[in-house]
Amino acid sequence: MDWHGGRHGGPFGCPDALIRFSAGFHECGLIIRDDGASGIVVGFCPWCGQGLPEPRRDRRLGELERRGIDPWEEEAPAGFQDGGWLASLRYARLDDGR
Repeated sequence: MDWHGGRHGGPFGCPDALIRFSAGFHECGLIIRDDGASGIVVGFCPWCGQGLPEPRRDRRLGELERRGIDPWEEEAPAGFQDGGWLASLRYARLDDGR
């Protein structure tokens, strides 16, 4: 989800934003109002209870490590910021017959 709330500088500064979707980690979270960028990852919709897609945090960190990138010390490449890395893995699997 793109954030277009320029007045507040993003979802963590906007008092009306309740949930944030992280495309890089493919996870949804409830925003915590602590003057920072904290959140709690949720697996179910807070309104209807429907299950949300499985987060890809561990898989993302593993893929970065496989490529020789330390996610704690280096900034992840652009494809890892927007979720593009998931699409590239899907297409790679289709290409090699898996």
